[in-house]
Amino acid sequence: MTEIRVPALGESVTEATVGRWFKQQGEAVKVDEPLVELETDKVTLEVPAPAAGVLSEMTVKAGDTVAVGALLGQIQDGAAGAAAKPAAAATAAPAPAPVPAKPAAAAPADAQQAPSVRRLAAETGTDPSGVAGSGKDGRVTKGDMLSAIETAAAKPTPVGAPVQMRAPSPADDAAREERVPMTRLRQTIARRLKDAQNTAAMLTTYNEVDMSAVMAMRSQYKDLFEKKHGVKLGFMGFFARACIQALKEVPAVNAEIDGNDLVYKNYYHIGVAVGTERGLVVPVVRDADHLSLAGIEKAIAGLGKKARDGQLKIEDMQGGTFTISNGGVYGSLMSMPILNAPQSGILGMHKIQERPVVIGGKIEIRPMMYLALTYDHRVVDGQGAVTFLVRVKENLEDPARIVLDL
Repeated sequence: MTEIRVPALGESVTEATVGRWFKQQGEAVKVDEPLVELETDKVTLEVPAPAAGVLSEMTVKAGDTVAVGALLGQIQDGAAGAAAKPAAAATAAPAPAPVPAKPAAAAPADAQQAPSVRRLAAETGTDPSGVAGSGKDGRVTKGDMLSAIETAAAKPTPVGAPVQMRAPSPADDAAREERVPMTRLRQTIARRLKDAQNTAAMLTTYNEVDMSAVMAMRSQYKDLFEKKHGVKLGFMGFFARACIQALKEVPAVNAEIDGNDLVYKNYYHIGVAVGTERGLVVPVVRDADHLSLAGIEKAIAGLGKKARDGQLKIEDMQGGTFTISNGGVYGSLMSMPILNAPQSGILGMHKIQERPVVIGGKIEIRPMMYLALTYDHRVVDGQGAVTFLVRVKENLEDPARIVLDL
């Protein structure tokens, strides 16, 4: 037998929700063939078959919450998967029951932890000192850790994080309601946004930008640009470049708080909010300051496609230093974006709308866009925030600044 277990899910991710099984019990499987889909609070991933054979057991079903290391099922080694390695056979032993037949002695404080125990502790944040050991002299085994992780994942929401409940609906209304569980992604979005409100001193400053110059440049060169670079010339590349130059001038917007320290980041990983059927995700364009306008557009297009196809990897979502969100694609005229913690700034783009403005003492109709910068006032002063947004405005109204790095 070869066990199928939940793999390490990445930085700060300790559990996932079972999506769907690609194979049914009793079906033959090949090595590395996708078996089951897991949905974490950041991405959806597929767990491949660790061996060839027959899927003999499915211990979880769609909708179950599982922790890192939890048992998903087992594969009966078949002809294609014969000659299993001794190490694989060793790991096939079932994990000890979560509740032992009789209390196990607590592990001595100076007991040396096995490498597998230390690894699980590092990956999941589970403290081995709080786990009852069933090994020799009360030592904590890998099975003890896996059982503790599974038990913790099944516990209800702690008192410190109450679940909002609603009053029951009248019978006539209740009959016309549909109740569906929140996806793990939606739960995480809700929690992170509320945490940002509770933690950061958020403030938003607004400005407006005349998009005439950018739109004229885009109209003039979009066909040639797409022919040469194989990607459409959109607005996001201009905004990313404009923001990067402003971030260099006002580095506090690219910083974050770590305890009592401010961490100023001399690199520019730009998160781009993308709406999908599952919710909003923020993949990251890394070292965007080293990319050309075409490079940024290609990176954004690639990440957007992966997001919509559900193919984003955990590393695609981590490490952003500043975020750009475009509510304008949905018709939003003005809004206040919420910080993507622990970042200290997020720029909100909005709908381009023709409005009368005064230019040189005359009223003209111009394509205008409202810009909103939400920032953490603990890190960024008002002067810095306003300066940042004005620089973004100047860069967009005179795109030569972006090309010439002025």
